[in-house]
Amino acid sequence: MTNPMPLFIKDDTTADLVAQLARQRGISKQDAVKLAVKAELSRMARAVPLRDRFAALRAAHKLPPPTGLAADKAYFDELSGGL
Repeated sequence: MTNPMPLFIKDDTTADLVAQLARQRGISKQDAVKLAVKAELSRMARAVPLRDRFAALRAAHKLPPPTGLAADKAYFDELSGGL
């Protein structure tokens, strides 16, 4: 492991959030930061990329085969009541 480096939080909102998490968990601010960062890294590791989610949707919900019919503006106008 490399030499530990101090982490200075200069943003009041972030410092307040860390303090709030520390109080609610009954842990130190350092442990609160560690907990939050580990949770976010874990969440990111479990996240499924959008490309993979779409591929799963396409596999589960296949499109019907093409009919060979033209779907032009007139066709869609007729479907919507000739607007």
